Amino acid sequence: MKVINYRDVEAKKAEEGAGLMIRWLITKEMGAENFAMRYFEMAPGGFSPLHKHPWEHEVFILDGEGIVTDGKEDRRFRQGDAVFIPPNEEHQFKNTSSSTVKLLCMIPYKS
Repeated sequence: MKVINYRDVEAKKAEEGAGLMIRWLITKEMGAENFAMRYFEMAPGGFSPLHKHPWEHEVFILDGEGIVTDGKEDRRFRQGDAVFIPPNEEHQFKNTSSSTVKLLCMIPYKS
C-alpha cells in the first residue's frame, strides 16, 4: 500500500498541447499493473492535443471548467464532472475559463 501526496510528485510540462502540466501519481514502477493515474493542471486558455488511441480514459474534474471536444461537437465540463472517453474516439480538453483546470485522468497500460 502506498499513500502519495500529489505535491510530492514532480510536475512536468506535457509533451503536447499548451499550458498543460502533468504529474504521474500512480505508475507501473510503483507496482500498479493495470492502470496509471495522472493529475493535470491546465492553465487558462490551455488545451490538450486533439488525438485518439485504442484505450479508454476515465477523467474526473477536480476544479475549473472548459470543454471536451471530438473536433466536431463540444461538451462543457465543470468541477465535479466525470468524463468517459471510449477507445478510438478523438478528444481534446480545453480550458475556456480564467482559472486553472485541475483533473485526474486514469488510463490502462497499453498491452
